[in-house]
Amino acid sequence: MTTNSRRWLMAMFGAGALLAVGCSSLKTPATADVAVSKAAVANAAGADGVVYAPVEMAAAREKLGLANQAMAAKDYKLARELAAQAEADAKLAQGKANSAKAQAASDALQEDIRVLRAELERNL
Repeated sequence: MTTNSRRWLMAMFGAGALLAVGCSSLKTPATADVAVSKAAVANAAGADGVVYAPVEMAAAREKLGLANQAMAAKDYKLARELAAQAEADAKLAQGKANSAKAQAASDALQEDIRVLRAELERNL
């Protein structure tokens, strides 16, 4: 066998192996993906995402439910996609909640500064 033939054969073998791994990953349960998105939804809920980002939280919970249904139907590709979308929605909700709480704290601090300045001007 020539060197070029061996290289070609090895390249084909490698491509076949990659294809087999890629296809088999679509058939394996998306349990970890769904678990990660479930944790993201729980974290967002704990950060008051329901209060500050109710639309995003509802979307995250709905997609997580659909991901669970896809898992039960053994449609692992769809389950992965929905889990990723649920995780993204949950992270957005958590970010909005954190931002809203930071804004509220900033507003309270600004009000305290305004009151202190007024008191200082009155005493001068």
